[in-house]
Amino acid sequence: MLRFLIVTGLSGAGKTTAVRILEDLGFFVVDNLPPTLIPKFAELCEHSAAKKIALVVDIRGREFFDKVFDALQDLDDKNVGYEILFLEASDEVLVQRYKASRRRHPLSGGEILEDIRAERERLRELRGRANKIIDTSNLSVKELKKEIYSAYGDERQDNDLFITVISFGYKHGIPLDADLVMDVRFLPNPYYVPELRSLTGNDPAVQQHVCSSEVTSEFKDKYAELIEFLIPHYIKEGKATLTIAIGCTGGMHRSVTLANWLGEFLRKKGYKAAVRHRDIKED
Repeated sequence: MLRFLIVTGLSGAGKTTAVRILEDLGFFVVDNLPPTLIPKFAELCEHSAAKKIALVVDIRGREFFDKVFDALQDLDDKNVGYEILFLEASDEVLVQRYKASRRRHPLSGGEILEDIRAERERLRELRGRANKIIDTSNLSVKELKKEIYSAYGDERQDNDLFITVISFGYKHGIPLDADLVMDVRFLPNPYYVPELRSLTGNDPAVQQHVCSSEVTSEFKDKYAELIEFLIPHYIKEGKATLTIAIGCTGGMHRSVTLANWLGEFLRKKGYKAAVRHRDIKED
């Protein structure tokens, strides 16, 4: 069943942040779509694979925005179900946000406070039709995320974290997108075993060499315990993705072996995890 969400509200109230959160929840988002195109877009969506759609419609549409109620009536006439999420904040908070960002208000008709009040009046009727209103005046990003997850997510998504485990070589640099970095250059190095040098951590012989060591066994136990402790806290903080980088000298042997082990460990614990070997083909 198609879930069709219209996101609107006051400029500066957090629509951009809300859109990013909705994308994390699997919504296909279209920003600033002219209201006259909403019924046609809804019709196209009903025949697509997308099942969760969010449209951002606000005062940036200028004269096109006045057609929003005609578009909603068209949806009603066609029995297209939709929800309206309206974001707002106090005049004082919006003024502070505009001063901090140094951006112009979309209306730009006079003083910033006058523009905010004019926009609030123009959106008054649409606010009255909203299914959910969120006042972001005193909300942190984490709190806003909790509100949106509660309204538009589900239990599975609310606890959903996608983990990427990357093996890499320090001589090629640390992955820039890593959240956690573990140096495993203290483990036995297959590079110094002639028959293993040309192999990688994907080969059983290399895995056997690395993992047969007592220090490797102890490390795996301690690191698994640490990761099991950290992940629930990342989820509690609302993190949607986590990248764990494991590095050795060249990124061919030890890091690959341990990244494969960690990916399998995480999947057995019920987490979504993918493993990527960044430098396995490097010289």
